Amino acid sequence: MSDPDGAPPQRSPREGTSLEAGRLEGGRLDGDDWSSPVVGVLGGLGPAATAVFLDVLIRATSAGSDQEHLDLLVSQHSTTPDRTAGILDPDAADPGPVIARDARMLERAGASLLVLPCNTAHHYALQVESAVTIPLLSIVKTTAEVAVATAGDAPVAVFATEGNIHARVYQDEIERAGGTPWTPDQALQDDVSRLIYEQVKAGKPVDLTLFESCLDRALAQGAGTVVLGCTELSVAYDQHDYRGDPRMVDSLTELARITVREGGKELTPAFR
Repeated sequence: MSDPDGAPPQRSPREGTSLEAGRLEGGRLDGDDWSSPVVGVLGGLGPAATAVFLDVLIRATSAGSDQEHLDLLVSQHSTTPDRTAGILDPDAADPGPVIARDARMLERAGASLLVLPCNTAHHYALQVESAVTIPLLSIVKTTAEVAVATAGDAPVAVFATEGNIHARVYQDEIERAGGTPWTPDQALQDDVSRLIYEQVKAGKPVDLTLFESCLDRALAQGAGTVVLGCTELSVAYDQHDYRGDPRMVDSLTELARITVREGGKELTPAFR
C-alpha cells in the first residue's frame, strides 16, 4: 500500500533472489536460470541486419516451445564507428577496440559463445578474439566454405562493402577454402554499395531491379555463385523472398546455421 503522502512503496530485491545475486556479481547472469551455451550477439552493425539475424536464427531453430530456443545476450551497439571508414580512412574512428570491449562485456555477463553478424567487422576479429577467452564464430569462414562447395570449379563472386573488399576479408578466406574469389569492377561495386548504404542502411526500399542486375552481371562474367558478404544485402535477401535462390550464398543464413549447430540445437527443414 502507499505511504500517507500517496507515494508508491519502495521495493528492494530480496536476499537470495536471482536479481540480488546478479546485482552483487556485477550483472553476470545466473547460470541456474540460463541454458548453455549462452550466445553473445555483437549487434548493431547495422541494426536492421541484427534484427533480421535474430529472426532468421529463431526460424532456423527446431523448437516446440520458447524454452527450446537458444538463450542470447544481445548488444545492439548501433553507434559503433563505421567499419568501412575504419578500413579506408586513416583518420576515421577505429571500431576495433569498441567491438572488443563489447565482446568483453558479453563474456563478463555470462556469454560462452560469440557471434558477430557483420562481415566487414571481421576485419577486426583478431582484436575481438584477443580480448576474450570464449570462441567467436566466423560468419566469413562458414560462408566462404559453403560458397566454394557451391561454386565448384567456378569463381566465387563477393558482394560486400568497399572496406571488406579492400581488406580482403572474403578473398583470403575463399582462397583458404580452396576457391577462387571474384570481385566486382568499380561500376558494379558502386551499385552494390548503393544497395547497402543508400537503401538498406538508409531505411529506404531496395531497388530489386538493381539487385537483380548486380547478380546477372556477376554470373554473366563467370561466377559460379554470389556471396552476399554484407548483412545489409542479407536484409534484402530475407525480406524479398530470395531464400533458396541457387544463385546466392547468404552470409547471415550461414551464420544462423552454424550458431544453431554450435548451440547444440537442430535446424528446421528449411535451413538444413
